[in-house]
Amino acid sequence: MADALIAVVQDERLLTVTELAAELGVTARAIRFYEDKGLIQPGRVGATRAYTRREHARMQLILRGKRLGFSLREIKEFLDLYDVDPEHDEQKRLLLRAVRDRIRQLRVMNAALVRTLDELQAIELQVSSALER
Repeated sequence: MADALIAVVQDERLLTVTELAAELGVTARAIRFYEDKGLIQPGRVGATRAYTRREHARMQLILRGKRLGFSLREIKEFLDLYDVDPEHDEQKRLLLRAVRDRIRQLRVMNAALVRTLDELQAIELQVSSALER
């Protein structure tokens, strides 16, 4: 393990949890949470976590997935496929299904929001008219 880490250090810059958090605009606690969930796997230099470009890229995908409303389970499935499918075809199929499902969900939510806004605007108009009398 130490030899592998030394080779990584020679090839690329390692980040501490604090540095990675600052680059991504999240807390170190958030990064540790995703590590605990098995979504990222930093190496170690002594007792210090050492994050490579791989973990940085995975964190960007995790944060984007969360922003788009995907569950951690869905994000983990997507990330796990990356490692086992060299052509990434299965990963792309899973992503396409997940994106289409999320679009459907958001369209339903959007329709509900439009109905709610219409109803609230009607109430606003009624109450405003009543107060003007």
